[in-house]
Amino acid sequence: MKRIREFVRNVREERGITGLETAIVLIAFVVVAAVFAFVVLSTGLFSAERSKETVYAGLSKTRGSMELTGGVIADSNTTKVLDVKFDLTLAAGGDAVNLNPSDPSNRTVITYIDNNYTNKNISYSTTVVTGNADSLLEQGEMIEVTVDFTVDANITITTNKSFTLEVKPPSGSYMVIQRTTPASIGQSVLDLN
Repeated sequence: MKRIREFVRNVREERGITGLETAIVLIAFVVVAAVFAFVVLSTGLFSAERSKETVYAGLSKTRGSMELTGGVIADSNTTKVLDVKFDLTLAAGGDAVNLNPSDPSNRTVITYIDNNYTNKNISYSTTVVTGNADSLLEQGEMIEVTVDFTVDANITITTNKSFTLEVKPPSGSYMVIQRTTPASIGQSVLDLN
């Protein structure tokens, strides 16, 4: 009998999980899963948005690209180079580039570099070859740029001299023109190919 009473008492003291407790546990799992899914989706959308911004920034950098059309022609006094001329057009799909040298706020800057000297804003002028009369380089237009070396007394380009011109538009990638003068500057016009 004692054993029976112990058994009955043990049976009465056993507790089980009720339906309400089960529902609370399941709801907690669902809420945690929903929060986790929201965090994962938000992170994915955020990273996709940042990727899109990066792609658009890269496109805007390359869309202003110019290209050299033809050669680089130098004018000399038969002892040193006085100026160089080159023609620019836009690369396919490129945005317009401001080549107005008198526009102080939003213009293309040309930098001169050689082994001994650098001028970060050398004087230049433009002449429209094809297109409308403004100095805004647009699709289908060609503009001749003349870089005058005589305005800077520190620039002396004689025989066998290497120099670099960096054409930097207000937006987009810049163009590098690197040339070396010939062994003899006996002519007034030189093709620096």
